[in-house]
Amino acid sequence: MEGVGRPDGDDAPGRCAYQGAPGAFSHEAVIDLRPWDEPVAYDSFEAAIAALKAGQVGCALIPVENTTIGRVEPAASLVETAGLTVVSEVWRPIRLALMAPAGARLGDVRTAESHPAALGQCTGALAALGIRPVEAFDTAGAARAVAEANDPARAAVAPARAAEVYELSILRNDIQDSADNRTRFVLLSA
Repeated sequence: MEGVGRPDGDDAPGRCAYQGAPGAFSHEAVIDLRPWDEPVAYDSFEAAIAALKAGQVGCALIPVENTTIGRVEPAASLVETAGLTVVSEVWRPIRLALMAPAGARLGDVRTAESHPAALGQCTGALAALGIRPVEAFDTAGAARAVAEANDPARAAVAPARAAEVYELSILRNDIQDSADNRTRFVLLSA
């Protein structure tokens, strides 16, 4: 997939804000779509947008819609009211993986932590596995917390790349309820 270029056509290295921890879907999107930019992580959509408005970054890549759950909130509402320019948009496939500390087995897992939007994309799969969803601020942040806890009863729902970043084992790939699960990201500039 091609990168999402700057409005002025200048693709010199810059800084691109995203919400989440390293390994999150938004982090992946920045790396894949804007490889010339330094990805800059923020804990919330509000903080990523505020950084753009303050000139701390040159752009922000924010998810606003998903084919399974609809609007990604609060991101979509924040984008609508931010007064920023939507430079471009792209739909990206979203594949969710269930991951846990090394040595954990699927039968050990009691809870799965993730961002509410990601949990909403795999409610059927988690219910079928008898796993209780637990909301976290971010997909990769949940993976990091599960790795730090090192509890085989706790898993995370996150991109497969997060398992590599946080040294977790993937117990099941493609746990999203829809085979055509995609998210629309918008590139914002001030």
